[in-house]
Amino acid sequence: MTGMKPFRDLITFEEALKIILENSQPVSRTETVELEDSAGRVLVNDVTASRNVPGFSRAAMDGYAVRARDTFGASRTAPKTLNNMGQIFTGEAPNVTVENGQCIQIATGAPMPEGADSVVMVEETAHENDSIMIFKPVYPGANMSSHDSDISKGTVVLKAGIILDPPRIGVLAALGFEKVDVYGKPKVGIYPTGSEIAKPGDELKFGMVYDINSYTLASLLEKAGAEVIIHPIVKDTEDALVKCIQGASQDDYAVFSGGSSVGERDLLSSVVEKLGTILFHGIALKPGKPTLLGKVGETMILGLPGYPTSCLTNAYALFLPAVKKMARLPNEINQVNAQLAERVVSTIGRHHLYTVRLENGLAYPAFKESGAITSMSNASGWIDIPQNTEFLEKGTRVVVNMF
Repeated sequence: MTGMKPFRDLITFEEALKIILENSQPVSRTETVELEDSAGRVLVNDVTASRNVPGFSRAAMDGYAVRARDTFGASRTAPKTLNNMGQIFTGEAPNVTVENGQCIQIATGAPMPEGADSVVMVEETAHENDSIMIFKPVYPGANMSSHDSDISKGTVVLKAGIILDPPRIGVLAALGFEKVDVYGKPKVGIYPTGSEIAKPGDELKFGMVYDINSYTLASLLEKAGAEVIIHPIVKDTEDALVKCIQGASQDDYAVFSGGSSVGERDLLSSVVEKLGTILFHGIALKPGKPTLLGKVGETMILGLPGYPTSCLTNAYALFLPAVKKMARLPNEINQVNAQLAERVVSTIGRHHLYTVRLENGLAYPAFKESGAITSMSNASGWIDIPQNTEFLEKGTRVVVNMF
């Protein structure tokens, strides 16, 4: 026990979040990706249309391409009769011109022939041999779209900095883009530490547990736009930690799970202090008191608690906003108003991230202990209990931050 060093100065949760965000800048790296791989990525440059879309006038309905004036006065009792000149299918270039008294059958999306300025829907017609009876007049431009009805050449159709979603990817496809320039993803290396953890699938000896944190963190951060690599389990030695940090120079963040507390084998703080700078170590937070943030070279070092609930809750509340900022994505948290179903006791002097389960508008306690992953898997989200709050009574209105 002689090697244990208690925390001295704890910063507030709000201060810790501010420091993390200040030291997490949007990624400036760019890369070119295939269009099919661009979903969720952030566009680097404005996109100006190099062509009109669709590029030709086309039918918007199945029916007959006509001269609108030839249909004026048509009705069910006094139809106009036109001579059908054939058919036009999608993908075909028309080889006829529609003259007075003529029409041509046309499919939705097919190019309009010369001379025609509108389409009569097939429901408003009847045919007898090559004669087509028109029961309803149309106006010029009816049931058709112009050559630039979707996109006009020279217009800015997508602005730099937007997130590429399916409709926007559709715009790029409509303009013929095969690839697109996007901002790079934040690079995060995850380094699980501790002689007590084993990789899932390996033999589990007595006193050991499987590595949970690497997989919960990776899934959370990848969803937030990060490029994540899970590294092999790191031994609780100074040499092993030094080697890891020195090898993480290409990471924007090196995240260590465990080793940030004050036990004899919690060596991360001393290693970071030797190699770089500690920005904070210790937060007045429950769970998550031993969280550490430092910087070595250009790489940020984040030390998260080893217990699964502490690790993942802190990642949600503290690290996720930073990753989204680096990825140039909005930090949107789905929040739900609810009432506490039971009295909740907190800890004076520490901001409390308390997991709850929602049922019928009521928030039930889900927290068991920091080492229990079911404190998270059985929860819908967490509530923030301010630092100097001893308890919240049953029925208190709370805001649940949804996972």
